[in-house]
Amino acid sequence: MHNSFITDSNKESYQKLAALIPAFKERAQEIDEKSSFPFQNIEDLKNVGYTTWSLSEVNGGENLSLYDFLLYQELIAQGDSSTALSIGWHMGITMDLRDKQPWKPETLEFLFGKIRKGALVNSAATEPKTGSPTRGGLPETKAERTKDGWVLNGRKTFTTMSPVLDYFLVKAFVPEANQVAQFIIPRDTPGLSIEETWDMIAMRGTGSHDLVLKDVWIPKEYLAEYIGGSKKPGANGWLLHIPACYIGIAIAARDYAVEFAKTYSPNSIEGTISELPNVQMQMGEIELELMKARHFMYSVARKWDEGQKREELAGELAAVKHVVTNSAFQVVDKAMRIVGARSLQRQNPLQRYYRDVRAGLHNPPMDDMTLINLAKQAFK
Repeated sequence: MHNSFITDSNKESYQKLAALIPAFKERAQEIDEKSSFPFQNIEDLKNVGYTTWSLSEVNGGENLSLYDFLLYQELIAQGDSSTALSIGWHMGITMDLRDKQPWKPETLEFLFGKIRKGALVNSAATEPKTGSPTRGGLPETKAERTKDGWVLNGRKTFTTMSPVLDYFLVKAFVPEANQVAQFIIPRDTPGLSIEETWDMIAMRGTGSHDLVLKDVWIPKEYLAEYIGGSKKPGANGWLLHIPACYIGIAIAARDYAVEFAKTYSPNSIEGTISELPNVQMQMGEIELELMKARHFMYSVARKWDEGQKREELAGELAAVKHVVTNSAFQVVDKAMRIVGARSLQRQNPLQRYYRDVRAGLHNPPMDDMTLINLAKQAFK
């Protein structure tokens, strides 16, 4: 597919990743069927250096822009959606730490040094009783101070990419400070375990299992920061990796439907179904949906990269997630209508795209919050 969002500056990196996509596509069916983790895909991404691109140049990265990040994530998702969503968290969190520098310089230095050498990170924030942290629930995971460090106890759900994470960024409540803090916990810390609980019909390969912390001791330097209080949560451009993943799935569905329509010729018609007006209507609607969603997403990303009043972009960032994810459902749905009943065969990728794209509804920010916040903005 011709991609009009590729620029001269990102073409080379894009092609590096594009070379991996056929293999990702080949592995996707089995990953989904077995709900297994895409170890080889993540390894391939590491081998081309992708997992370090989000670091600044000083730290051995490429100072990845939001625009390019979304372009690459969209591409990876066309190969395998679970791989894209998983690696998107590592890349996005690294970018966010790089841009906001929220911790002490030596703490950031430590983590960036590990990432440069291939370490993978993700945050573990969601819990069984709190639901999504964006809703404001306090974590039940607790951190108690010891004379030279901290002891943590608790359970986190939806710890995406848990089979290969080297560092978990864990939010825990610190009773003595009556505040929530973020801690860095290395994978090999005694008392840390992964309970394999991930059994969903969508995004089956993300390995989003439970992280269990039982009397986990870490040195005091691993307290990264206290969260909340007077600090207002900022706008997070990097979270657009979520809609980028879902629109990538939609593009894969569209490509499948195009190929199918161009080659399928039932004996009731002359030529292929691509020449039928009703199929052309549906394909036109797919193209329009993709165009709207992608132009909106990339234009907001560009605004972010140009540094235009980032704090004021919160509403637009949330709106991108809403528009793009909902467009992605529409595209997959229409692609399935073009292909017909065989889109429901288990070995047909469309039924996988259909299930995977639904997961977008439950990634933050949620549609209802986005719409209510937009309404409040309007009434201001």
